[in-house]
Amino acid sequence: METNKVTLHRVLTASPEKVFRAFADADAMASWLPPFGFTCKVHELDFKVGGIYKMSFTNFTTGNSHSFGGEYLEIVPNQLLKYSDRFDDPNLSGKMVTTVQIKAVSCGTELHITQTGIPDMIPTEMCYLGWQESLEKLKKLTEPNIPDA
Repeated sequence: METNKVTLHRVLTASPEKVFRAFADADAMASWLPPFGFTCKVHELDFKVGGIYKMSFTNFTTGNSHSFGGEYLEIVPNQLLKYSDRFDDPNLSGKMVTTVQIKAVSCGTELHITQTGIPDMIPTEMCYLGWQESLEKLKKLTEPNIPDA
């Protein structure tokens, strides 16, 4: 695994539109993005190119939290999302860039996610594990097809 970079691949049975919406909606992001054992608060989300977002993750066991935010760099509905991340903690300096590629496939959606610029203080393997947990939560959010009564 390359230092300071993670690459993930998943296939979900949800539609590309539903998966894309999970990245664009603040409440949806708060439900699936934090890894297991963390809660999330989205403080700001202006989902457009040049728009910014701000959120914080809180460790449910200790109550400690870290906040971060960034800017949306590229958005192609239902196909591509690219955004930057910066932690507020000066010990976690640097700018991360996350690229999410969304592609319709016969059974739903293929996702390719690449995150670069991970701060040196964060072990790449832990970042990779966190993303795996987040993507499991994304699957559980987007794959059920629950009709309104």
